[in-house]
Amino acid sequence: MALVAAAMRRADFDGHVAIASDFPIGAGLGGSSAAGVALSAAIACAQGRSAGPAGLAEWSRVLEVEELGIAGGRQDHYAAAFGGALGLTFDDAVTVEQIPLTAAAAAALESRITLVYTGESRISGETITAVLDAYRDRVPRVLEALDRMAVLARGMRSALHAGDVTTLAALIDEHWVHQRALHPRISTERIDAVERIARTAGAQGLKALGASGGGSVMIVSDAADVARVVEAVAPFGEILPWRIASTGVEVSRLSPDA
Repeated sequence: MALVAAAMRRADFDGHVAIASDFPIGAGLGGSSAAGVALSAAIACAQGRSAGPAGLAEWSRVLEVEELGIAGGRQDHYAAAFGGALGLTFDDAVTVEQIPLTAAAAAALESRITLVYTGESRISGETITAVLDAYRDRVPRVLEALDRMAVLARGMRSALHAGDVTTLAALIDEHWVHQRALHPRISTERIDAVERIARTAGAQGLKALGASGGGSVMIVSDAADVARVVEAVAPFGEILPWRIASTGVEVSRLSPDA
């Protein structure tokens, strides 16, 4: 409800706001960012303001960072605002590349990626702040990891353009190695257990999502191994249904008598 109050205060909106969601809280899925974008879009519509996806993403981030004091980046907000597969470049401004996915590529991603929620909630702001502090202090381990992660992200963009899920899996797997190097609390005993059993069952690549320290793990497998991977990791968390959102945030107006 703090997010709702912040959105109303920031927009000087005195109407009625209700929010509902079915995502696990603290699961590392960008849920708070998606909620912020949805609130921003709904309130803008109610006030008769037009706002494009980039504007909604930035407004949503302001709610978290400036109004609520939660450290975080921009990527989750842009993902919710634009939808689909994105290549995001952060410089003086944010450049958004919408990566076209063929029907075959989208189907392959949805069928080969398993999403497991460990049940461990995490406070991402604390981890993000610690990593930012290490970056400002020029800690070599963190600088090297971030540099390599940027290279891997560009490779992932190319793999998505090509619809190459197997290459994507390998890049995700290496990304997790460097992500773990950023801070000792990024992984947990349960995430480590999911990783061990998933690899035994045939996982080609995996990583914890968000800032981690809990939350969810994404596992990429060959199509022939997905069922075995799901069966292996199910005792360690909830298998979450998911799909690619081909479009970003949308606003629907209810009729007066609805």
